[in-house]
Amino acid sequence: MLSNKKGFTLIELLIVVVIIGILAAIAIPKFANTKEKAYIASMKSDLRNLVTAQEAYFSDNNSSYAASTTALGTAYRASSGVTVAITGTPTATGWAAKATHGSTAKVCNITLGSGATNEGEPVCQ
Repeated sequence: MLSNKKGFTLIELLIVVVIIGILAAIAIPKFANTKEKAYIASMKSDLRNLVTAQEAYFSDNNSSYAASTTALGTAYRASSGVTVAITGTPTATGWAAKATHGSTAKVCNITLGSGATNEGEPVCQ
């Protein structure tokens, strides 16, 4: 009697599962910090938008900067989960702000004027 069985053996299936597991073990760490990069990009974007809002406020209010984001008088809103705060007291020559996100420990700062080293560039730590 001839036996004509078609299909995969248990060993062949196990080898395929092991190969898929190895590929997953290589790929997962590469994408593990993708969410944090997105949070940081969101904080940087919000700080750049704050620069635009502050410059509009500056030109409309006798060359002075807003002391808080609520005092801007514009519809400035930070992204979901991001908190932006103007730090210190703005002067006629500059201001500083920081952005935080509830899902990451990193904080992004931006400084304009007053002899800032990276003026107008958000820096995250």
